[in-house]
Parts: sequence; C-alpha cells; structure tokens
Amino acid sequence: MSSDIHNMSQSRNALIERLRAHGITPTQQRVEIARVLFERHQHVSADQILARVNGKDATVSKATVYNTLGLFAEKGLVREVIVDPARVFYDSNLDPHHHLFHMDTGTLEDVPVNQVKVGRLPDLPADVAVEGVDVIIRVRRSGASQ
Repeated sequence: MSSDIHNMSQSRNALIERLRAHGITPTQQRVEIARVLFERHQHVSADQILARVNGKDATVSKATVYNTLGLFAEKGLVREVIVDPARVFYDSNLDPHHHLFHMDTGTLEDVPVNQVKVGRLPDLPADVAVEGVDVIIRVRRSGASQ
C-alpha cells in the first residue's frame, strides 16, 4: 500500500469516527461531504460543497448536501453562518471567532474573538443563558456600487 493510499484510508477512517462521535451514521455521501468540508478551515455554501463533491468522482444530490449540512450543524460539527436570509455559509472552524462578510465579493473571513468587544447584552429572561455571541461585520469596498 503506498503512503498516499494509506493516508487517504486513515483520513477516511478519522472522518468516519468523527461522524460517529457526533451521533451521525457515516453513509458514503456523508463521508464525501465531510471530506470536502473538513479538508481545511473554510466557509462554504451548500452549492460549493455540491460542486466539489460531485467534481471528485462522487455523485451526491443537492437535497442530500442540504440535509447533511443541516444535520452536521444540528450535531455541532459545523457552524451555520447566516449573512442574509438567502445566503448561508457552513464554517468548519468551531473555535470562538467572529466574521467579516465582504458584500461586494460574497466572501466570508474569520475575525479573532479578541478583536471584537461586545459592550453589553440586553436584559435576558431569567430562564435563559447566553450560549454565544456571533458578530458579522458587513463591509463593501469604498466606492463600490450597492
């Protein structure tokens, strides 16, 4: 077995174990989606994942990609970053951080949590606890048309 085949097998096994550790049955399609999603920290849309998975000798339906990403988010494998109602990114970086959304290019980038200060939260009902604060800073190049 060559080193590359051995490493691919190990990473596939690691993905399967990661899915199982989060209570997710590792089907072939879910493993393929996870492979693309977790190859590095990134912000990707469902359509981008669909194109990448289907471009790598696999065939996965759009519905499967959307359902799988929803499941991954529900189980805590990825963060859904909703920059507007029509645009959702899936973030494979689960470390605390915020986001900078470039409106003119449609790209999203991480902002370290220590670079954003949230002064005060509103008074909350007594029966709730804050789980986190997500900040999305929307920017556009100066002089760019809206």
